[in-house]
Amino acid sequence: MKVGFIGTGSMGSILIEALIQSGALEPEQVTAINRTPQKAQLLAAQYEGLHVASTIAEVIEHSHIVFLCVKPMEYKKVVDEIAQCDRPDLILVSITSPVLIEHLESQLKCKIAKIIPSITNYVWSGASIGMYGSRIQTEDRLLLEQLMMSISRPIQISEEYTRITSDLCSCGPAFISFFLEKWVEAAVEVTGIDKKEATRLACEMVHGTGKLLTEGGFTPEQLKQRVAVPGGITAEALRLLQNQLEGVFHQLIQVTHAKYEEDLEKVHHVFYGQEVNRPQY
Repeated sequence: MKVGFIGTGSMGSILIEALIQSGALEPEQVTAINRTPQKAQLLAAQYEGLHVASTIAEVIEHSHIVFLCVKPMEYKKVVDEIAQCDRPDLILVSITSPVLIEHLESQLKCKIAKIIPSITNYVWSGASIGMYGSRIQTEDRLLLEQLMMSISRPIQISEEYTRITSDLCSCGPAFISFFLEKWVEAAVEVTGIDKKEATRLACEMVHGTGKLLTEGGFTPEQLKQRVAVPGGITAEALRLLQNQLEGVFHQLIQVTHAKYEEDLEKVHHVFYGQEVNRPQY
């Protein structure tokens, strides 16, 4: 199996490195191209055998599966190039949430899938979200899931839930890290504890909590109840959080969905030259 990558920025390079380091792909199976060639060449220098292409047509020619890892507003230009060398047996995988499967199927004749990865996939953990177009056959889906299973837990969803699942899986690590960052800063300011020590303790806590929730059989509610003894310190602190964070997660979802709708309108205009009416959240 030959896999191509158009775009080797942050997420593109994470996918390449994770898939190679996990053993899912050998460097010789990978062809990559980037607008700034030096970025792709750095990966080739790190993983001997990885091929750096000079054109998108070269990536398509050498690949059975191609991951499209560019910014939403760059998609149309890249798709126009792909259309010149498109073929029905090619599986094109978009990793960008505002670009819909219908956008790509309307422009190309190949098989279209959308997989939203997470930075957690870099350490072969977390979920990857899968959505599949009308031309994807069962064997195509299983092939993609087998590939992603080496670095994640693939979860298939309906495309209408792209944004909220991306919030939880892809944006979530940033949200959790922000919470830890502020908590550690407060701990240092209030108590004088060493910042590195406090950060290490907090990170180990998150690691252990993740295992309890994924391998230990706990739900978030069960774990909270197990730790928060009635009348204890944890319960008192949880009451504070409940009061102070009232409504904030609804606002968070509204903000991410509003930005998604804005980006979706821009992408739709680039592809079709008109606006699209979508439900607001």
